[in-house]
Amino acid sequence: MKTIILPALGLFALTPSAAMAKDEVVKRFEHDGAIYSYTVTQVGDTRVLKGIEERTGKPFTLRVGEHRVRGTVGSQQVSFPLREVEPLKADKTTLASR
Repeated sequence: MKTIILPALGLFALTPSAAMAKDEVVKRFEHDGAIYSYTVTQVGDTRVLKGIEERTGKPFTLRVGEHRVRGTVGSQQVSFPLREVEPLKADKTTLASR
């Protein structure tokens, strides 16, 4: 499971987050049939992703540094280089025009 979810979670660690107000924006994504909800906060030079897998309630926390991602998924500690993160293929967005 670790090898499946971590690349997907890492993708979101790479995307810059907008400045957050007091109310953090909850983001969601689906990977291999599981839906994950998470928030992103900036703590110094580190981005922190905290969330849960919605069906099981399994929590995760990932701290994204300049070269490495560290944290926990459930009760298991994880650590992997940022260069191992593989981007997910995003659907094309169609913008309306007049």
